[in-house]
Amino acid sequence: MNTEDCDIKDRSLAGEGKLRIEWAGRDMPVLQSIAQRFAKEKPLKGMRISACLHITTETANLALTLKEGGADLVLTASNPLSTQDDVTAALLDYGIPVNAIKGEDDKRYYQHIAIAIQHKPQITMDDGADLVSTLHKDYHDLSREVIGGTEETTTGVIRLRNMANAGKLRYPIIAVNDAMTKHFFDNRYGTGQSTIDGITRATNILWAGKKVVVCGYGWCSKGIAMRAQGLGAQVIVTEVNPISALEAAMDGYQVMPLLQACEIGEVFITATGDKNVIDREHMLHMKDGAILANSGHFNVEINAPALESLAKARRHVRAFVEEYTLADGKRIYLLGDGRLINLAAAEGHPASVMDMSFANQALSVEHLVTSQGNIKPGVYPVPEHIDREIGRLKLKSMNIAIDSLTQEQEDYLHSWESGT
Repeated sequence: MNTEDCDIKDRSLAGEGKLRIEWAGRDMPVLQSIAQRFAKEKPLKGMRISACLHITTETANLALTLKEGGADLVLTASNPLSTQDDVTAALLDYGIPVNAIKGEDDKRYYQHIAIAIQHKPQITMDDGADLVSTLHKDYHDLSREVIGGTEETTTGVIRLRNMANAGKLRYPIIAVNDAMTKHFFDNRYGTGQSTIDGITRATNILWAGKKVVVCGYGWCSKGIAMRAQGLGAQVIVTEVNPISALEAAMDGYQVMPLLQACEIGEVFITATGDKNVIDREHMLHMKDGAILANSGHFNVEINAPALESLAKARRHVRAFVEEYTLADGKRIYLLGDGRLINLAAAEGHPASVMDMSFANQALSVEHLVTSQGNIKPGVYPVPEHIDREIGRLKLKSMNIAIDSLTQEQEDYLHSWESGT
């Protein structure tokens, strides 16, 4: 379903989507408070924004917040399997152009990104940097009109920093992913819960007693390991970074090379941001019935073409579950075509945690508008005062009060003489 070739053929989808958007909004009080202020102040009035994000109920609440602020917004999907078609229908009904269809192929996916770019954005919002990289590569003239952008996820920030280091990035981008109110909570608690949710919906496995191999031990992987262990799984962590591996060991997990883990693992979950983390050699060493799932942004962490080449037979056994039978009769199950399992087979992060992530997005966009012309091209952190304000608002919404420093304590922390 998209703006260009569908005039909401099924109006019932829009009604269903609106109810789900409203339900998610109940758990997004920080974003709701920003929306109320935006409606009064219109800080984004007339600003053309092109956003390449997962089209979910939570994203819809962000889109409505930006619209309240006066933005001229166009949306497209940042993943072919993450789109919720009822949400697309609802946003179209709200007057927000969306170009996205769940399950679209790569050709249509990039066609939709092109439509978003042809909106001639002054602000870009990205999740994975596909919009920004396409804009820089194929639309040089249009990129000159952009005053700034935001990036939601770890993979995107890595790509953008590489662009900046190569001198290719033409405008400033705020790394929303790096905000403390984002990666501490969204990546850990959001990815942890939603990844387990997606795998459970796809397979209906019992986690208790399962040997679960988590590839990587960044913020997302920490959440996945934590939630799998909480359900009774025996968690094994694989890493290439000695500090992260040491942290995983001290957090109580087994740590070993992936090739060794393949001999005993039953469920394998990648969340590293890198390519071919699970490769041909690993698949050959896996047990019969191994389940492979990815929670990294792109579908490159599990080498699906290698699995296809190893298989003598393939069949679709459940929604989002493909069974590959190897020459020796061993079966390996790939979930969601190796794409983000939490969005392919489930609904993504809970609204409560996306509340902080999208509050960072909304306030970062406002910051870019008010600071236009004063920030050089590059990748920047979310301003600390925004990060702290979001934390304060979230605590307030949870009815949690905290202490504050006395003037004496403030003075002490800023002094350099011992004991003064």
